[in-house]
Amino acid sequence: MINIKSDSRKIQKGDTFIALRGIASDGHDYIEKAISNGASKIIAEEGSYSVETEIVPDTRAYLNKYLEEHYHYLIDEMTLIGVTGTNGKTTSCYLTYQALNKLGYKCAYIGTIGFYLDGKVKDLPNTNCDICDTYEMLDEAYQKGYRYVALEISSQGLSYGRAETLLFDYAVFTNLTRDHLDYHKTMENYALAKQKLFHQLKPNGIGIINTDDAYASYYQIGHYVTYGFNGGDYTITDYHLNADSLTFKINSGDTLEANLIGKYNIYNLTVAYILLDKIGITSNQIKEVFKSLVPPNGRTDIIKDGTNTIIIDYAHTPDAMENLFSAIKDIRYHHLYIVFGCTGDRDREKRPMMTKLALDMADYTFITSDDLHNEDFSQIIDDMLKENTKTNYKVIEDRYEAILKAMSLLKEHDLLLILGKGHEEYIIVKDKKIPHNDHKAVLEIIKEHKHINV
Repeated sequence: MINIKSDSRKIQKGDTFIALRGIASDGHDYIEKAISNGASKIIAEEGSYSVETEIVPDTRAYLNKYLEEHYHYLIDEMTLIGVTGTNGKTTSCYLTYQALNKLGYKCAYIGTIGFYLDGKVKDLPNTNCDICDTYEMLDEAYQKGYRYVALEISSQGLSYGRAETLLFDYAVFTNLTRDHLDYHKTMENYALAKQKLFHQLKPNGIGIINTDDAYASYYQIGHYVTYGFNGGDYTITDYHLNADSLTFKINSGDTLEANLIGKYNIYNLTVAYILLDKIGITSNQIKEVFKSLVPPNGRTDIIKDGTNTIIIDYAHTPDAMENLFSAIKDIRYHHLYIVFGCTGDRDREKRPMMTKLALDMADYTFITSDDLHNEDFSQIIDDMLKENTKTNYKVIEDRYEAILKAMSLLKEHDLLLILGKGHEEYIIVKDKKIPHNDHKAVLEIIKEHKHINV
């Protein structure tokens, strides 16, 4: 149990609270709250408090040293797999997590869809949590006999120091496409933020890099291997995409099969293949386990409603949308409908790009809410429809109602894509979390037959 915490809300009786200065908040403002929650010691850069207090020049440097000294065994004795990139982090990590557990290697997963130990343990607030929380999850996994951990590592998590002191056996770069530019400002800054992961490899650690990506050279640091359709140490060849499965070869070797769709999932499976290969698993074992893998919640999540197909996906960038649109070309359908929105307080320039993709692709699109955060829905819609001349859309702010209306249009052999939220369980509006899950909404509508004659 990690008894040092930087989140006052998680303090239990006897814990030590360390006040970290962040970009948006200062831990010193929450010291009294930590004490009222039971903190028996405070580590801060200034002040005097009613419990034992230690004043240090730099609380973050203190925390990093503390974690390294007290919990180095977690890093030394566990195989840590860090995956970064705009798209593919969750699926690559989750496929690797699944495969290792199926093969008898106890592997934990920490990332966007939660904390998993052979099944979901809990949801997480961010792709990368506070570093103290990450150590607590690593310790829980270690105490339960897990020696492998697949972790998603985001650019913002790296920038905020949420992965500091972690050393990785494997660092994976999947791709870099437009996202988070509200924070990073330029693609160069975005690329460099992700590069930090590759400076945190263990002495014998290995980088695994998608050489098809234009930013691949940023991550070719130290010992690394490459993969891609256009060459690399692990070259993808002879691939075939089907409506509900795919096959491909690595360096013209054995054919690999999986019940996933889309070319982009070949990239994700190749990451898992390389990791399993480096860990020492035979190609025959990999071939067999690949046949049983399923995507994570909210990633190409397919629901059948009679002859109609509904796909729920987390796609929330132009690149992710294009990848999904490419994947569905192998599905036969009469009409295509799309439900999606854009996130508030995020990169505004990608909004019209995503809208154009949807309106060009679909017979009809329902533009709706995503996480608004602190932005007005009307502002988001204005950005999304900037310079738009098409009319094959309707704006319905309530996401459930938009899904309901879209499903009412499904006739026979139609396809509906519901994009942007994926696995998420709520919509964020200012400081409120409004319960909503796209998958649950679809099942409820099907169960109640609300899609008929609406």
